[in-house]
Amino acid sequence: MDNNRKQPFQRKMETRHVVMLSLGGVIGTGLFLSSGYTIQQAGPLGTILAYLIGAVSVYLVMLCLGELSVHMPETGAFHSYAAKYIGPATGYTVAWLYWLTWTVALGSEFTAAGLLMQRWFPSVNVWIWSALFALMIFLFNSLTVRLFAESEFWFSSIKVLTIVIFIILGGAAMFGFIPMAETEAAPLFSNITASGWFPHGATAILLTMLAVNFAFSGTELIGIAAGETVDPEKTIPKAIHTTLWRLIIFFIGTIVILAALLPMSDASVLESPFVAVMERIGVPYAADIMNFVILTAILSAANSGLYASSRMLWSLADKQTISPVFAKLTKRGVPIYAVTFSMLGGGLALLSSIIAPGTVYIALVSISGLAVVVVWMSISLSQLLFRRQYLREGNSVKDLIYRTPFYPVVPVVSLVLCLASCIGIAFDSTQRIALYCGIPFIILCYGSYYLTQRVKKRGQAHVEPIQSN
Repeated sequence: MDNNRKQPFQRKMETRHVVMLSLGGVIGTGLFLSSGYTIQQAGPLGTILAYLIGAVSVYLVMLCLGELSVHMPETGAFHSYAAKYIGPATGYTVAWLYWLTWTVALGSEFTAAGLLMQRWFPSVNVWIWSALFALMIFLFNSLTVRLFAESEFWFSSIKVLTIVIFIILGGAAMFGFIPMAETEAAPLFSNITASGWFPHGATAILLTMLAVNFAFSGTELIGIAAGETVDPEKTIPKAIHTTLWRLIIFFIGTIVILAALLPMSDASVLESPFVAVMERIGVPYAADIMNFVILTAILSAANSGLYASSRMLWSLADKQTISPVFAKLTKRGVPIYAVTFSMLGGGLALLSSIIAPGTVYIALVSISGLAVVVVWMSISLSQLLFRRQYLREGNSVKDLIYRTPFYPVVPVVSLVLCLASCIGIAFDSTQRIALYCGIPFIILCYGSYYLTQRVKKRGQAHVEPIQSN
């Protein structure tokens, strides 16, 4: 372990890098592809409400994360907070859940990228493109942290600019400034209730919340990057506020445009609703351009995901809960073994695209969605317990550089909202696989932790008498 510490992480990320890293992790398949599934299930109005609830949930979680990450900035911070304030076994489980979130997400991102390429190359198998993209992302993550952050900044900038243009064009079509290809009159908001207020009932909103939460997953990357950020006391709060209002504008603005211009019957799981809307607007070559941008966005999200999962593995090794080999850094500060292992996990998820890319994609989204919601719950609970302990030790809230407002309301409400989305999937046969896979994985993690701790204690018991002699 001593050799590992000679090469510490380099604090190279600035505010713009951290903001774009977070946006890069969020704006991917969840928005560009899964939003079609949500419209199909909950209807246009239900989708808008679902994303509004999701935005509130992630906002409250980020308020909790801000206090923790500014007070204790470190790489892969979530499980450290959970281990310290909830329990070591929970911290260990949270780390593996978050690793699972992003490695499974890697598989879904690569699968989605391969599906998008079929628009131009329908005769080439999806998995071939997926494998090529996986190799490219692995190479990006094997470079320096600074270069990774800079490339992610520009990747994210492209899709942010595209979303802004999409909102402007979509808004113009809604109000009649741009004629629609298949209708004479501007749709305005008439399409939102064309199939009824809630075509499948109001409960459909709850059932789609897991897919919505998956769409917002990645915002918490700000906490992951805290250990590699310049001046985290100033950078992290600024990045949180900047990221949140941008996410709300981009997500809610985009969803309103999609709901207004895309009929529920035209929403599809396999085709991006963005492409469908651009085709309805009738802008020349817009669908191909949008397809390329979505591809860039998905690869950007995969880039962020591999970064997040590898740092979580490094953190587990740094805390000596898994093999120390994952804590080893290259001369450029990259945990190459953690990156490689995470990439292998993403590769296993990717293999599912060979069998059934259309149906397995939603299953991957569900598993990742459940894992990230559990991680969010751990963040909220950690902040709740941290503040309680902080005050019990005689400290003043005024001494905290960044404070979660309206304590304890914010962490409690965020816990309730996250728990509600977990309960909702039990009633959705499509997403129920998340429970079948997620719950056994959680049990396995707890069992693994206690087993390894027992083995470690036995090893220490045998070593100590020898040392005393």
